[in-house]
Amino acid sequence: MPGSLDDQLGFAPDYDSPIPYMQRTRDYYAAIGYTTPYRWAHHVDAPFQPLKKPLAQSRVTIVTTAAPYDPAKGDQGPGAAYNGGAKFYQVYDGDTSKPHDLRISHIGYDRKHTSATDSGTWFPLPQLLKAKASGRIGEVAPRFFGAPTNRSHRVTIDVDAPDILARCLADKVDVAVLVPNCPVCHQTSALVARHLEANGISTVVMGCAKDIVEHAAVPRFLFSDFPLGNSAGRPHDVESQALTLELALSLLERAFGARTTMQSPLRWSEDASWKLDYNNVAQMSPEELARRRAEFDKQKEIARGNRAA
Repeated sequence: MPGSLDDQLGFAPDYDSPIPYMQRTRDYYAAIGYTTPYRWAHHVDAPFQPLKKPLAQSRVTIVTTAAPYDPAKGDQGPGAAYNGGAKFYQVYDGDTSKPHDLRISHIGYDRKHTSATDSGTWFPLPQLLKAKASGRIGEVAPRFFGAPTNRSHRVTIDVDAPDILARCLADKVDVAVLVPNCPVCHQTSALVARHLEANGISTVVMGCAKDIVEHAAVPRFLFSDFPLGNSAGRPHDVESQALTLELALSLLERAFGARTTMQSPLRWSEDASWKLDYNNVAQMSPEELARRRAEFDKQKEIARGNRAA
């Protein structure tokens, strides 16, 4: 007996496509009682700064949405529940010559399909240092920068992006690699990339939320079709992480104009059903939605307290 048409023609299932994070997020928050839809940043064009010099002569930095580990801020370990108390609200920087313990418990990465056990999947400093050692890039900038994940577009555009730009200019940065994690992180990174690019710094965003980044419109985007939290490659897979950074560097060299997206050839797994889970209200019971509403309200109160502190 012949199989389905998909089997006969070798088609992939429709859900094996980039996850529609913007729509999933709108539906999710409406389902837990927040009915005003979030306005995702949207542009139809983007600034574009070609490389001013070859990468082998360029100074490169990282902009991350990960947070420095602080043992006073509760559980931030692998698999930790969402921890709003670990969020940060001002731009920070770190010395790239030293090791850093950056974590992502404060943001909404895909906790079902990744456990945050390998920071190499969200903070590619080790790979960037290897690129410097091999001569692929000229220098690693003396500092990397942390961008707060802020739902307020105005704060990102008017406060955080100019702050990161000023620090990049002080360090004579030529190129910035931006690495977001959660849905709003991708918007934040896109807005920062646009600001840096408009002010003469070439950028590439490495991310997993294709719809959000392309909706905001960035100069260059390397898309990895992985669960959120793995923008820099698969966990515990150094070859994957090295390839992901190399693809981003290659995109910096090869893009002819703004809004250029390259998709990584790597797949998370042959079974793409993981894409059906993230914030998908169709798979949640009323009891689960009520539990999530209560937890969200609790985290909002924690965030208010942190901002006021």
